[in-house]
Amino acid sequence: MSERIAFQGELGAYSHEACTTARPDAVPVPCASFEAAIEAVKSGQADFAMLPVENTTYGRVADNHRLIPDCGLFIVDEAFVRVRIALMANAGVPLSAVKSVRAHPVLLPQSATFLKKHGIAPISAADSAGAAAELAASGAQDQGVLASELAAEIHGLEVLASDIEDHGHNTTRFVIMGREPDMSRRGKLNMMTTFV
Repeated sequence: MSERIAFQGELGAYSHEACTTARPDAVPVPCASFEAAIEAVKSGQADFAMLPVENTTYGRVADNHRLIPDCGLFIVDEAFVRVRIALMANAGVPLSAVKSVRAHPVLLPQSATFLKKHGIAPISAADSAGAAAELAASGAQDQGVLASELAAEIHGLEVLASDIEDHGHNTTRFVIMGREPDMSRRGKLNMMTTFV
């Protein structure tokens, strides 16, 4: 039976991308919140949780810094995802027709230069991948979403522009949490140490 890895967000979220990068054979388990992802592991519905802890542009993910010390799980691995922001829309919609985009509030300022250049209004959404699913269901012809290209692929949207983030170093560090500690060395590359 395949391992299951829980993450916060919809399929296509950057946390989902981290799951597929770090544990490509694991079954992704979308959860409504970070707390739900942790609980999925504690209850046995998932073997691991993928939790973002810091981003080179945004800074620390305060919710997880608050949750991790008392969650009862152990950091067993880490993953790094280069955050590549794509602008996507429904099939046949040209970039010139996009008047507004929805995305998680953290993504919007990270693409401010591109949005301003194209006269596109930013609108906050609770979840970028969720906004992609909603856009696909709506059929809207003047709206777009900022999310990962994985979200576009999953929800059948067309990518109109890739790598539109203002900073090319934009990377998120994730920790992989499990029920049992694992102190074994993973790989030959350097590892970051986390003290809780």
